[in-house]
Amino acid sequence: MRYPVRSGADCLAETDELTEGLRVGLMTNPTGVDHELRSTVDLLRARCRLTALFAVEHGIRGEIQAGETVDSFTDPETGIPVYSAYGKNSRFSPEMLDAFDVLVFDIQDVGARFYTYLYSLSYAMEACARGGKRLIVLDRINPLGGLKRTGLILEKGLSSFVGDHELLTQYGMTIGEYALYVKDHLKLDLSLTVIPLRGWERRMYLDDTDLPWVAPSPNCPDLDAALCYTGTCIFEGTNCSEGRGTTLPFRVIGAPWLDDGELEKRMREIDTPGIRFRRTSFRPTFSKHAGELCRGVQMHITDREKCDVFAAGLYLLDTIRQLSGDRFEFIRWPNDARYPFDKLFGTSDYRTGKCTPARLTARAAAERDAFEKKIAPYLLYR
Repeated sequence: MRYPVRSGADCLAETDELTEGLRVGLMTNPTGVDHELRSTVDLLRARCRLTALFAVEHGIRGEIQAGETVDSFTDPETGIPVYSAYGKNSRFSPEMLDAFDVLVFDIQDVGARFYTYLYSLSYAMEACARGGKRLIVLDRINPLGGLKRTGLILEKGLSSFVGDHELLTQYGMTIGEYALYVKDHLKLDLSLTVIPLRGWERRMYLDDTDLPWVAPSPNCPDLDAALCYTGTCIFEGTNCSEGRGTTLPFRVIGAPWLDDGELEKRMREIDTPGIRFRRTSFRPTFSKHAGELCRGVQMHITDREKCDVFAAGLYLLDTIRQLSGDRFEFIRWPNDARYPFDKLFGTSDYRTGKCTPARLTARAAAERDAFEKKIAPYLLYR
C-alpha cells in the first residue's frame, strides 16, 4: 500500500499571505513539482509575482553533470532571470539578493550529508538573514525515511560545500526540519516558514508513499541509488569508480586492477546485515576509468531496516584498499589542500590510520545518539 502524502508544493495556498504584493524568488530544479508533476515555477507564476529563479548544482532543468559550471541566463520559457547559485556564485551577491523580497525553496534532497542542495539552502538562509528577506521552504520527504541515522558527525575543520553544520552522514530529517536546525545552529535572525508535509510519517520511505519521484541529479536515478549513496559516495575521494558513467551509479564499485571474485569472497566473510555484495564488471562511459573494464562488486540492499550502509561502505573500501596495494589512492581535487575523502567521510582518522573500521563504526553509534538528542526540537513529524 502506498500512503497518500502531499508535499509543500501541493499546499501553495498557504504561501499566499506571505507573498502577496511582493517580488518572489524561487530556488528549485526539476524535482520542484506538485503531485500532478506540475512545476513549482509554473504554479508560483500563476499565483504571485515571480521575479527570479536560482539554479543549484545540475542546473534549473537538471541538464548539467556533477561539478560542471552552472551559468546565469534568462529562462526562454518564462523570461525570468535565472541566477546561478552554484560554484563561484554559491554565496548570494548583492544583485542576487536584490532580485526578490521573499525566497521560496523547493528541491528534493536524498537524505545524505554530501548533497550540495543542503548547503545551497543554508547559504541562501544566511543571505536572507543578512538582507532581511523572508524564506519559505516547501517541505519534501526524506526518501530514506526519517528514523534511520547512520555515519559520523562531520568534524568542524572539514566543512565544505559537500558537508557542513555537524551533520551525520545519514541525518534522517526532511529539508524543512534541516532548515529549522540550521537556523539555530548558525544563530540566524531569519524569518523562516516551513510549509509542512501532509500524511508523511518518519517510518515512510519514498516508495511507501504515492509521491512522484523525479531524479534529484543525473547520478541518482532512483531510490536504490539513494539508499546505496550513503555508503558509497566516499569512493568519489578515491581512484576507484563509484559507478558514474554506468546505469548503476553508487551501486557498483570497482577498478581495472581488482579481482572481483576475491573481493566478493572477502565481503561475504564480513557481517553486513541486510546487505549482500555480488561480483560484477562494468565499463564507465565517462568519469573515472572511462572506457576501461572495471571489476568489482554491486551492493544489494536486501533489508533496509537491518542494514547499515555507512558501515558496509567503509568495510568495502577497507577491503578494496587491502586487495589493491599501492594501486589504490586517495585522490585530490584541484586547488584544495584537503583530501575530498576526509570531507565526504567526515574525518581523516581512517585515511591516516588512526582508527580501524571497527572503531569508527562504534564511534558512529555514539555520535548518532548524541545527534538524535540535538535535532529532536526541530522534528515536525512523528
